[in-house]
Amino acid sequence: MCGIIGILGDHQAAPIMVDALKRLEYRGYDSAGIATVQDGTLDRRRAVGKLANLADLLVTDPLAGRAGIGHTRWATHGAPTVANAHPHRAGRVAVVHNGIIENFAALRRELSVGGDGDWESQTDTETIVRLCEHHLSQGKSPQDAAFATIDRLEGAYALCFLFDGEDDLLVCARAGSPLAIGHGEGEMFVGSDAIALGPLTDRMTYLEEGDRAVVTRAGARIWDGRGRQTSRDVQRIPLDSQRIEKGGHRHYMAKEIHEQPQTISDVLDAYLDGDRVAPPEAVDFAALSRLTIVACGTAHIAGTVAKYWFEQLARLPVECDIASEYRYRDPVIAADGAVMVVSQSGETADTLAAMRHATGKAARILSVVNVPTSSIARECDVAFPIHAGVEVGVASTKAFVNQLTVLLCLAVLAARQRGAIDAAREAEIVGDIRRLPGLVSQSLAVEEACADLSGWLAEASDILFLGRGAMYPLAQEGALKLKEISYIHAEAYASGELKHGPIALVDKTVPIVVLAPHDALFEKSISNMQEVMAREGQVLLVTDKSGAEAGGGGVRATLTMPACPPLLAPILYAVPAQLLAYHTAVHKGTDVDQPRNLAKSVTVE
Repeated sequence: MCGIIGILGDHQAAPIMVDALKRLEYRGYDSAGIATVQDGTLDRRRAVGKLANLADLLVTDPLAGRAGIGHTRWATHGAPTVANAHPHRAGRVAVVHNGIIENFAALRRELSVGGDGDWESQTDTETIVRLCEHHLSQGKSPQDAAFATIDRLEGAYALCFLFDGEDDLLVCARAGSPLAIGHGEGEMFVGSDAIALGPLTDRMTYLEEGDRAVVTRAGARIWDGRGRQTSRDVQRIPLDSQRIEKGGHRHYMAKEIHEQPQTISDVLDAYLDGDRVAPPEAVDFAALSRLTIVACGTAHIAGTVAKYWFEQLARLPVECDIASEYRYRDPVIAADGAVMVVSQSGETADTLAAMRHATGKAARILSVVNVPTSSIARECDVAFPIHAGVEVGVASTKAFVNQLTVLLCLAVLAARQRGAIDAAREAEIVGDIRRLPGLVSQSLAVEEACADLSGWLAEASDILFLGRGAMYPLAQEGALKLKEISYIHAEAYASGELKHGPIALVDKTVPIVVLAPHDALFEKSISNMQEVMAREGQVLLVTDKSGAEAGGGGVRATLTMPACPPLLAPILYAVPAQLLAYHTAVHKGTDVDQPRNLAKSVTVE
């Protein structure tokens, strides 16, 4: 989602802020801007589109100053225009904002009383600076004006204020959106996440929910949500974890697909001990009556796959809920059950809200996250890291397969704890899991075939993905990936559901991707595939060598995967789903790493 940077430095802030904003491009954005204070005077520059447009503007119209704030905006209120871009300013104050102010309309009406209705933008953020300027006009100090403004806001926000005449002051706050303070030598920084601040400092303080802070070059003073001055730990974040490089690949997404054998190895190093699953944190699945998995998007699909594993291996009942719907349906939460939330960023607003809704009602709150310092990781009872490293591509790849790998390990642990498998069976499964890095590496061999097929898929207006069992959620993932980065309409169906309506869509212009490893459901999948082919459907069959020999006759094309144990198939078959989407998007010429309208870390509802 939107990216924030704030600097109180010893050097010119503008180039440093632009560089920091470049590291936040992965979050998704449609406009950008910076503001600085030079010789006591506040000024700003803003541009629509890529950061290069802002950089070009700063060449022709430079902005001096050693104190500043910057922002990349992902539009919520108002179209991507210069007027709607951040920083927003009113009189003596400028602000950058990530989130949504839910009571902005009421505040706007209030501030418009008396004829002050000449609003510059369509955004909710403009109400923040207007309200703060109102408090300044009443004689409040910048800190008091900012705090009085924050007291009136309802919704989710990360904020950083900059004031005219104040070149050694930033005021910031967070509620529902993450914000970190970086500590330098005689310099201080504020950022949406550690990636923005990584090259500037490795010493970070993460604001807690409801915190607000006054930052000067001497340090930061922090108040909690109850208005009490408090302290927060300064953590050292390894700089290597913040490095973002393409490693010779054309796109970050391609790099991250090819990193998957290594990132899976990192999971296995953390979660396996000999022939047993030994997670980094303890949890007792034997005591649970049920498990509810709550997530959004790709993470929700990972949870749906995990439902098959937990129920088949551990005989533990599992519900999967979409986080954005979870708390609004007023779910019945079992007091002897656990809620597990899955989130790549650990800051997903809907998932975080769902977790908070379940806190105090479920026996345990668990999380599967990629960022161990995130809000979800800090607030849950037990956090299970996925060790994917920084993922830049908006369409998740390595984070997805690592989520799956962690969830499979946890399902095996649950099976042992609940007496559903013995030590010999666990050792057998763990032996299979240890093969994953090699099998995923072999799966990457289908890349050339995926590239060859991309021209055919790129010509389609609609594509169907079919799968049975755990391949059904993988079909959903394949369709989602294709939609995200190629902008081709794609839908996924459980293969057996095709004849209950969707088969009406089938004709010779619709490619149909069938995910069908040669497993216990293979014959049924092939029967459904034959129903499609009888109606001139053009089938791309993704299977293993045995499956291709048994059921590959008459298909348009086949992608041949390594043979693998059925438990591992969802992880392996993620690879062709990713590669088909990637090469189709490349063929169409879309922006693979930053697809339109999408953001990496969705920190608003």
